[in-house]
Order: sequence, then structure tokens, then C-alpha cells
Amino acid sequence: MPHPLLSPGRRALITGGQQGIGLATARQFKALGMEVILADLPGEKLEAAGAAIGAQIEPVDVAEAAAVASLAKRVGPIDVLMNNAVTRLGRGFHAPVEDWQAAFEVNFWGVIHGVNAFLPAMQERGDGLIINTGSKQGITNPPGHPIYNAAKAALKSYTESLSHQLRQGEAAISAHLLIPGWTMEDGPEKKPGAWSSDQVAAFLIDGLGRGDFYILCPDNDVTSEMDKRRILWGAQDITENRPALTRWHPDWAERATKACS
Repeated sequence: MPHPLLSPGRRALITGGQQGIGLATARQFKALGMEVILADLPGEKLEAAGAAIGAQIEPVDVAEAAAVASLAKRVGPIDVLMNNAVTRLGRGFHAPVEDWQAAFEVNFWGVIHGVNAFLPAMQERGDGLIINTGSKQGITNPPGHPIYNAAKAALKSYTESLSHQLRQGEAAISAHLLIPGWTMEDGPEKKPGAWSSDQVAAFLIDGLGRGDFYILCPDNDVTSEMDKRRILWGAQDITENRPALTRWHPDWAERATKACS
């Protein structure tokens, strides 16, 4: 059964809603009879997304706290907040500090701006649902994109703390961490190993119905059991006092591959 707040007449706002997982989730929320608001950077893509599914659109840059606060005043109370906006700006340690700052402004601070703007009304009303879109890269920390990994790791920590804090209150408000696997849009470019955005959205709705906090998505290449083994291997780098990120180190390649596959 879907989460009680995913029901006809309830209102959801999705940042980063003009494409990908955000738009796919919006479509499935609409199918459940919900009112959906798509919030994203202004432009034709946002307008087309809203028109395609019959959703309200709200142009906003989530990196700007004042803009998100203004958005909350415009749209009024909502039942479901999905902080899904993301940027992959910058990659390696050679990136300028401005790339690091810009990535954190969207991937981390954008979430905090959303929670700060919309949570008070949920607490006043007594119920609400907050979904933050994380990443496996924020957990297993693979080499190659430290900017994105660090921001998503910070988001994981923040969302865990937020969930714990909300559970101490009397209001029926919960926070959840969506952790997608390899995801691509349907079409000729989609690789066989990837899940579609619609599959991720459906998995999210099922996870919310079960009350899961960690909504850890598999894909067509990586099973849930493989995800668990990879996460455990990373944690054991600490508990076994191994070097960092041994899963990707040549000296550990054979053992890591055997344990994580």
C-alpha cells in the first residue's frame, strides 16, 4: 500500500522536477491523484514538463535560500517535499574551488533550504513526508568524482540526523533517503544495465509504503545483495583498519571483487 500521504488531494513539491527521477516521480504521484508542483530552474524544459503531466511549475534556484523561502510562501503548505535537484558540476581535485562551492550549494544546501522553508508548516499541521535524493556515491565513495561524492555524503549524514530528530517529535513527519542505482531515461541511449527513472520512482513509492528510511535501489547490473556487500566492504575498511577505498586499490582487487560481486 502507498504511504498514507501519497493519496488523492495531497500536495507534493519536487525540486529538480523537470526531468529524470523528479519528473518520473511526479508522473506517478499524479497517477495517485495528488497535486504536484515542479520546481526547477526557469526555462522551456520546465514549462514543457509541467504541460506534459498537468503540473504546476515554479521556477526557482534551490541554491538561493531566499528564493526557496519565497517559493514556500507562494505555494503554501505541502504534504510531500522531494528535494531532488542536483548538479554534477566539477569532478576531480583539480577543479576550482568555485565548482566545489556551487556543487554543495545545490546538492547539500539546496536540501537544507527546502527543509527549512517547508518543514515548519508540516510541524504546525502535524504530518508530512520529506524525501531527499542521495546517491550510492555518497556511501561507497568511488574514486573519480570527489566533489559529488562529498556533497552526497554530507546529505546522507544530514538526512539521517533529520530523520532521527523527527522521530522524537509528536508530529507524524518522516524523512527518507532515496539512493538510486544506475539510472537512465528510456530511449535509444539507455544502456541495458540501467534502470529507468520510472522504475526508480516506483521503487521509491513502494519503499515509502513500507516505511523504509534507506530506499536503496538496485538496477539491472547490480542486485540489492551486491549493494549490501559493497557497502559492508567499505565499512570494513574502517573496522579492519585497512587503507581507504581498498575496493578500488590494485593490492586488494582480487579480494574486493570476490567479496563485492
